[in-house]
Amino acid sequence: MELDKTVGSVDEAVADIPDGASLAVGGFGLCGVPSALIAALLRRGTGELNVVSNNCGVDDWGLGLLLRAGRIARMTSSYVGENEEFARQYLHGELEVELVPQGTLAERLRAGGSGIPAFYTPAGAGTQLARGGLPWRHTPDGRVAVGSPPKETRVFGGREHLLEEGITTDYALVRAAAGDRHGNLVFHASARNFNPPAAMAGRVTVAEVERLVEPGELDPDAVHLPGVFVQRVVRVSSDDPAAERRVERRCVRTGQEGGVRRGADA
Repeated sequence: MELDKTVGSVDEAVADIPDGASLAVGGFGLCGVPSALIAALLRRGTGELNVVSNNCGVDDWGLGLLLRAGRIARMTSSYVGENEEFARQYLHGELEVELVPQGTLAERLRAGGSGIPAFYTPAGAGTQLARGGLPWRHTPDGRVAVGSPPKETRVFGGREHLLEEGITTDYALVRAAAGDRHGNLVFHASARNFNPPAAMAGRVTVAEVERLVEPGELDPDAVHLPGVFVQRVVRVSSDDPAAERRVERRCVRTGQEGGVRRGADA
Protein backbone atom coordinates (compact mmCIF):
# COMPACT_ATOMS: atom_id res chain seq x y z
CA MET A 1 0.00 0.00 0.00
CA GLU A 2 1.30 3.46 -0.92
CA LEU A 3 1.94 5.45 2.26
CA ASP A 4 3.46 8.59 0.75
CA LYS A 5 0.85 11.25 1.51
CA THR A 6 2.72 14.26 0.15
CA VAL A 7 1.24 16.54 -2.48
CA GLY A 8 3.09 19.05 -4.61
CA SER A 9 1.47 22.33 -3.57
CA VAL A 10 -1.06 23.88 -1.23
CA ASP A 11 -3.32 24.58 -4.21
CA GLU A 12 -3.33 20.90 -5.13
CA ALA A 13 -3.92 19.96 -1.48
CA VAL A 14 -7.23 21.87 -1.28
CA ALA A 15 -8.36 21.49 -4.90
CA ASP A 16 -11.25 19.13 -4.11
CA ILE A 17 -12.73 21.08 -1.18
CA PRO A 18 -16.17 22.08 -2.48
CA ASP A 19 -18.46 24.98 -1.70
CA GLY A 20 -20.43 24.28 1.46
CA ALA A 21 -17.82 21.97 2.99
CA SER A 22 -17.27 21.80 6.74
CA LEU A 23 -13.71 22.52 7.92
CA ALA A 24 -11.93 22.05 11.23
CA VAL A 25 -9.05 24.53 11.28
CA GLY A 26 -6.17 24.45 13.75
CA GLY A 27 -4.52 27.39 15.44
CA PHE A 28 -5.08 29.75 18.33
CA GLY A 29 -4.94 33.47 17.70
CA LEU A 30 -2.11 33.67 15.16
CA CYS A 31 -0.21 30.65 16.50
CA GLY A 32 -0.21 27.41 14.52
CA VAL A 33 -2.56 28.70 11.82
CA PRO A 34 -2.48 26.83 8.46
CA SER A 35 -2.24 30.15 6.65
CA ALA A 36 -0.85 28.82 3.36
CA LEU A 37 -3.73 26.35 2.97
CA ILE A 38 -6.23 29.09 3.86
CA ALA A 39 -4.68 31.38 1.23
CA ALA A 40 -5.01 28.58 -1.33
CA LEU A 41 -8.72 28.22 -0.52
CA LEU A 42 -9.09 31.97 -0.96
CA ARG A 43 -7.44 31.81 -4.40
CA ARG A 44 -9.67 28.91 -5.39
CA GLY A 45 -12.83 30.86 -4.57
CA THR A 46 -14.37 28.19 -2.32
CA GLY A 47 -17.33 29.57 -0.36
CA GLU A 48 -20.31 28.86 1.92
CA LEU A 49 -17.90 27.17 4.30
CA ASN A 50 -18.88 25.85 7.72
CA VAL A 51 -15.76 26.40 9.82
CA VAL A 52 -14.90 25.05 13.25
CA SER A 53 -11.96 26.87 14.80
CA ASN A 54 -11.12 28.50 18.11
CA ASN A 55 -11.32 31.95 16.55
CA CYS A 56 -11.36 33.53 13.09
CA GLY A 57 -7.89 35.00 12.84
CA VAL A 58 -7.59 38.76 12.39
CA ASP A 59 -9.06 41.03 9.74
CA ASP A 60 -6.19 40.71 7.28
CA TRP A 61 -4.77 37.24 7.91
CA GLY A 62 -5.67 33.59 8.37
CA LEU A 63 -9.37 32.77 8.42
CA GLY A 64 -10.02 36.52 8.53
CA LEU A 65 -9.21 36.63 4.80
CA LEU A 66 -11.94 34.09 3.99
CA LEU A 67 -14.34 35.91 6.29
CA ARG A 68 -13.66 39.30 4.70
CA ALA A 69 -14.24 37.79 1.25
CA GLY A 70 -17.64 36.44 2.34
CA ARG A 71 -16.60 32.80 1.98
CA ILE A 72 -17.68 31.62 5.46
CA ALA A 73 -21.35 30.93 6.17
CA ARG A 74 -21.06 29.60 9.70
CA MET A 75 -18.44 29.62 12.48
CA THR A 76 -18.25 27.35 15.49
CA SER A 77 -15.76 29.04 17.81
CA SER A 78 -15.04 30.14 21.34
CA TYR A 79 -13.68 33.63 20.70
CA VAL A 80 -14.71 36.59 18.55
CA GLY A 81 -12.27 39.27 19.75
CA GLU A 82 -9.39 40.75 17.70
CA ASN A 83 -11.46 40.56 14.50
CA GLU A 84 -13.81 43.48 13.96
CA GLU A 85 -15.21 41.99 10.74
CA PHE A 86 -16.14 38.80 12.58
CA ALA A 87 -18.13 40.79 15.13
CA ARG A 88 -19.70 42.99 12.46
CA GLN A 89 -20.92 40.11 10.30
CA TYR A 90 -22.29 38.28 13.35
CA LEU A 91 -24.15 41.27 14.76
CA HIS A 92 -25.59 42.23 11.35
CA GLY A 93 -26.94 38.80 10.50
CA GLU A 94 -24.43 38.01 7.76
CA LEU A 95 -22.79 35.12 9.61
CA GLU A 96 -24.11 32.34 11.83
CA VAL A 97 -21.97 31.79 14.92
CA GLU A 98 -22.12 29.03 17.52
CA LEU A 99 -20.07 30.09 20.53
CA VAL A 100 -18.69 27.17 22.54
CA PRO A 101 -16.57 27.24 25.73
CA GLN A 102 -12.96 26.77 24.71
CA GLY A 103 -12.30 23.53 26.55
CA THR A 104 -15.61 22.10 25.39
CA LEU A 105 -14.78 22.95 21.77
CA ALA A 106 -11.42 21.17 21.99
CA GLU A 107 -13.06 18.11 23.54
CA ARG A 108 -15.89 18.06 20.98
CA LEU A 109 -13.27 17.90 18.21
CA ARG A 110 -11.23 15.23 20.00
CA ALA A 111 -14.36 13.21 20.76
CA GLY A 112 -15.53 13.34 17.17
CA GLY A 113 -12.14 12.15 15.96
CA SER A 114 -12.16 9.33 18.52
CA GLY A 115 -15.57 8.03 17.50
CA ILE A 116 -17.28 9.31 20.66
CA PRO A 117 -20.69 10.72 19.68
CA ALA A 118 -21.28 12.78 22.83
CA PHE A 119 -20.06 13.41 26.36
CA TYR A 120 -21.16 15.19 29.54
CA THR A 121 -19.38 18.26 30.92
CA PRO A 122 -20.13 20.66 33.79
CA ALA A 123 -18.99 23.64 31.68
CA GLY A 124 -22.00 25.90 31.03
CA ALA A 125 -24.39 24.14 33.40
CA GLY A 126 -26.94 26.54 34.89
CA THR A 127 -26.36 29.15 32.17
CA GLN A 128 -28.13 30.13 28.97
CA LEU A 129 -25.88 27.66 27.18
CA ALA A 130 -27.90 24.95 28.92
CA ARG A 131 -31.30 26.66 28.64
CA GLY A 132 -30.92 27.55 24.96
CA GLY A 133 -31.66 30.79 23.18
CA LEU A 134 -28.09 32.00 22.67
CA PRO A 135 -28.04 33.97 19.40
CA TRP A 136 -26.63 31.92 16.54
CA ARG A 137 -27.82 34.34 13.88
CA HIS A 138 -29.20 37.89 14.10
CA THR A 139 -31.52 39.78 11.80
CA PRO A 140 -30.04 42.89 10.15
CA ASP A 141 -31.78 45.04 12.79
CA GLY A 142 -30.24 43.09 15.68
CA ARG A 143 -33.02 40.72 16.70
CA VAL A 144 -32.34 37.01 17.23
CA ALA A 145 -33.19 35.08 14.07
CA VAL A 146 -31.82 31.67 15.15
CA GLY A 147 -31.18 30.70 18.75
CA SER A 148 -29.37 27.73 20.22
CA PRO A 149 -31.46 24.73 21.31
CA PRO A 150 -31.60 23.67 24.96
CA LYS A 151 -29.12 20.98 25.98
CA GLU A 152 -29.85 17.69 27.67
CA THR A 153 -28.65 17.67 31.28
CA ARG A 154 -27.85 14.98 33.82
CA VAL A 155 -26.58 15.00 37.38
CA PHE A 156 -23.38 13.14 38.27
CA GLY A 157 -22.07 13.22 41.84
CA GLY A 158 -24.61 15.86 42.75
CA ARG A 159 -23.43 18.21 39.99
CA GLU A 160 -25.31 19.10 36.81
CA HIS A 161 -23.65 18.34 33.48
CA LEU A 162 -24.53 19.19 29.87
CA LEU A 163 -24.54 16.73 27.00
CA GLU A 164 -22.24 17.97 24.23
CA GLU A 165 -21.94 16.31 20.82
CA GLY A 166 -18.65 15.36 19.21
CA ILE A 167 -17.69 17.25 16.04
CA THR A 168 -16.59 15.72 12.76
CA THR A 169 -15.98 17.70 9.58
CA ASP A 170 -15.51 17.01 5.89
CA TYR A 171 -11.96 18.36 5.94
CA ALA A 172 -9.39 19.63 8.43
CA LEU A 173 -6.55 22.08 7.82
CA VAL A 174 -3.62 22.10 10.25
CA ARG A 175 -0.06 23.39 10.49
CA ALA A 176 2.90 21.48 11.94
CA ALA A 177 6.57 22.28 12.51
CA ALA A 178 7.60 18.95 11.03
CA GLY A 179 6.01 15.97 9.36
CA ASP A 180 7.05 12.89 7.47
CA ARG A 181 5.69 11.44 4.26
CA HIS A 182 3.44 9.08 6.23
CA GLY A 183 1.65 12.01 7.87
CA ASN A 184 3.16 11.80 11.36
CA LEU A 185 3.28 15.35 12.74
CA VAL A 186 5.21 17.32 15.35
CA PHE A 187 3.92 20.71 16.52
CA HIS A 188 6.04 23.46 18.02
CA ALA A 189 5.17 24.69 21.50
CA SER A 190 1.82 26.53 21.58
CA ALA A 191 0.95 25.44 18.06
CA ARG A 192 0.04 22.17 19.77
CA ASN A 193 -3.25 23.76 20.77
CA PHE A 194 -6.21 23.11 18.51
CA ASN A 195 -4.19 21.48 15.73
CA PRO A 196 -4.25 17.86 17.00
CA PRO A 197 -8.00 17.76 17.84
CA ALA A 198 -8.86 19.57 14.60
CA ALA A 199 -6.83 17.04 12.62
CA MET A 200 -8.59 14.17 14.39
CA ALA A 201 -12.03 15.57 13.55
CA GLY A 202 -11.51 15.84 9.78
CA ARG A 203 -12.48 12.99 7.49
CA VAL A 204 -9.77 14.29 5.14
CA THR A 205 -6.99 16.09 6.99
CA VAL A 206 -4.48 18.28 5.15
CA ALA A 207 -1.31 19.31 6.97
CA GLU A 208 1.06 22.05 5.92
CA VAL A 209 4.49 21.42 7.40
CA GLU A 210 7.50 23.69 7.74
CA ARG A 211 9.94 20.76 7.56
CA LEU A 212 9.28 17.58 5.59
CA VAL A 213 11.35 14.53 6.56
CA GLU A 214 11.57 10.91 5.50
CA PRO A 215 9.80 8.13 7.40
CA GLY A 216 11.84 7.05 10.40
CA GLU A 217 13.51 10.43 10.94
CA LEU A 218 11.02 11.51 13.59
CA ASP A 219 11.50 10.04 17.03
CA PRO A 220 8.28 8.06 17.65
CA ASP A 221 8.15 9.45 21.20
CA ALA A 222 8.20 12.99 19.77
CA VAL A 223 5.24 12.53 17.42
CA HIS A 224 2.23 14.52 18.60
CA LEU A 225 -0.22 13.26 15.98
CA PRO A 226 0.11 9.88 14.25
CA GLY A 227 -0.26 9.69 10.49
CA VAL A 228 -3.46 7.63 10.72
CA PHE A 229 -5.29 10.95 11.18
CA VAL A 230 -3.63 12.68 8.19
CA GLN A 231 -4.39 12.11 4.51
CA ARG A 232 -2.30 14.83 2.82
CA VAL A 233 0.99 16.53 3.67
CA VAL A 234 2.41 19.56 1.88
CA ARG A 235 5.63 21.39 2.64
CA VAL A 236 5.35 25.17 2.82
CA SER A 237 8.29 27.36 2.01
CA SER A 238 9.48 30.04 4.41
CA ASP A 239 9.64 32.31 1.34
CA ASP A 240 5.85 32.06 0.87
CA PRO A 241 4.32 35.25 2.36
CA ALA A 242 1.17 33.29 3.21
CA ALA A 243 3.21 30.96 5.43
CA GLU A 244 4.83 33.68 7.55
CA ARG A 245 4.74 33.50 11.33
CA ARG A 246 3.02 36.55 12.73
CA VAL A 247 3.20 38.08 16.19
CA GLU A 248 -0.31 38.82 17.37
CA ARG A 249 0.52 41.37 20.05
CA ARG A 250 4.05 42.75 20.40
CA CYS A 251 4.80 43.96 23.93
CA VAL A 252 7.74 46.07 25.03
CA ARG A 253 8.88 47.36 28.38
CA THR A 254 11.66 49.54 29.68
CA GLY A 255 14.52 47.57 31.25
CA GLN A 256 16.42 48.48 34.39
CA GLU A 257 19.04 50.32 32.35
CA GLY A 258 16.40 52.38 30.58
CA GLY A 259 16.64 50.33 27.39
CA VAL A 260 13.81 48.56 25.62
CA ARG A 261 13.48 44.81 25.79
CA ARG A 262 11.40 43.03 23.15
CA GLY A 263 9.97 39.72 22.12
CA ALA A 264 10.94 36.70 24.19
CA ASP A 265 12.97 38.89 26.58
CA ALA A 266 9.96 41.03 27.48
